[in-house]
Amino acid sequence: MYNSKIAGLGYYVPEKVVTNDDLSKLMDTTDEWIQERTGIQERRHVEKKGGDTTTSMGVKAAKIAIDRAGIDKNEIDFIVFATLSPDYYFPGPGVLVQRDLGIKTVGALDVRNQCSGFVYAISVADQYIKSGMYNNVLVIGSEVHSKGLDMTTRGRNVSVIFGDGAGAAVLSREIDTSKGILSTHLHSEGQHAEELALLAPGMGGRWVNDIVSENDPEDTSYFPIMNGQFVFKNAVVRFSEVIMEGLGTNNLQPTDIDLLVPHQANLRISQFIQKKFGLGDDKVFNNIMKYGNTTAASIPIALTEAWEGGKVKEGDVVVLAAFGSGFTWGSVIIRW
Repeated sequence: MYNSKIAGLGYYVPEKVVTNDDLSKLMDTTDEWIQERTGIQERRHVEKKGGDTTTSMGVKAAKIAIDRAGIDKNEIDFIVFATLSPDYYFPGPGVLVQRDLGIKTVGALDVRNQCSGFVYAISVADQYIKSGMYNNVLVIGSEVHSKGLDMTTRGRNVSVIFGDGAGAAVLSREIDTSKGILSTHLHSEGQHAEELALLAPGMGGRWVNDIVSENDPEDTSYFPIMNGQFVFKNAVVRFSEVIMEGLGTNNLQPTDIDLLVPHQANLRISQFIQKKFGLGDDKVFNNIMKYGNTTAASIPIALTEAWEGGKVKEGDVVVLAAFGSGFTWGSVIIRW
């Protein structure tokens, strides 16, 4: 029997900082309006031409994580890449990372679970290691949202929320089963799929050439849509449920949590969960103020920053939790 442990962490965000005031020049919004609803002050965007890509950011984060894990890149046995914004419709970015890192011909798996993507990816990697199949698995979450957002007043409810960035973790075998990843918990509820979605291409069999040929300026099917209030109400319930599920599985209580790293969807959601579980400010890590919602990248970026800041210590109980499009949600319980 083995556990897996997070042996190395890394993250990368583009240099370009986009403030709320910057967005107010593109759409009818204000810094106050955005902060009141989301807690976000700024986010990072890639340069539109010749800038970072989902893959290149993932590679940069991965190099840091591999170095911190103290292993050679060719000791990576498998790659799991979580994203909703791949460079190509196909193939996915997992194989591109394998190529760009110059890693031997290991398997590469792409995970399409949006905001829950990193939690799902961690769960997959964890099971591969626990089964004895692999020793070291590279897990990446990376997103380029900025090129696919409606940066007008029409799209402001969604576009002000999202940012670009990447985070990575190396999971390695841990012989001491009292340490490392203790359990993971995954759920979905597809009946609400269209409440947070990008409908095209693919909507009802409608493909890219259909959209191009129609050339309809009023067609918004290729921009993300979100029923914000409905998503919020479901998120706070599912976050609570899946955290308690993970704690209960390991005979832990909310008072045992040393650090909660939630998916950075909305600061108000994080604050709601913090209050419900009675956690102090030092027990919850948020960085949505600086980066916005980076979807699959948000947890690894936040976890890396928390670790770099000395907020994660050996023996700590660390909880990761996410909720997002699908709906999908999940949690990871770690004894560091």
